[in-house]
Amino acid sequence: MTERREFVQSAVRGVAALLGLSVLNGTPSFAQPIVALSTTEISSGVDLPVRVEARYPIPAADGVSIDTKNDVIIARVGDSAYAFALACPHQNTALRWLKKDNRFQCPKHQSKYKPTGEFITGRATRNMDRLPIKLDGTSLVVDTSQEIRSDSDAGRWAAAVVKIPV
Repeated sequence: MTERREFVQSAVRGVAALLGLSVLNGTPSFAQPIVALSTTEISSGVDLPVRVEARYPIPAADGVSIDTKNDVIIARVGDSAYAFALACPHQNTALRWLKKDNRFQCPKHQSKYKPTGEFITGRATRNMDRLPIKLDGTSLVVDTSQEIRSDSDAGRWAAAVVKIPV
C-alpha cells in the first residue's frame, strides 16, 4: 500500500509540474490552468480525481472566446457568463461560433445552439455541455475536469452560470 501511495504522490507531483511548465511555455495569458489537489485524499489511499481549473478575464461585452488548448468556450450573454466544452455533444466535433448568426454550430452535422448553449436544431439530442464556472474577483474560474450534461443533470446544468456584476 505504501508503494502505491508513493506512486500516486509522484504522479500527482509530475502532473502538477507539467501543468506549471505549460503556463511558462505557450499557454495563452488569458488561460492559466492550475491544479487543486487534496493531500488528505493522497495520504488516505483514496483514488484522487485530478481537478484542473482555468482562469479567464470577465468578457467586457457580449461575445465568445474559444480556448482550444483547454477545450473551453467562454460566452457572455448580457449579464451572464457561461463555460462550455468545445466538443459538440453529438459526435465530439469542435463547435464553431457564427458571429453573424449569433449562435454556435457543429460543422459536421450542422447542429445549432443558442449562445446560452441551448439546442436549437440538428442531429444532436441535447444542449451543449457546460463546465462548472465561478467568479473570483475579476476572473472567471472554470473547472475543466467535469462536463455537465443537461439531459442527466439538469439542475447543475442550469446553475452553471455566473452573473457578472455591473
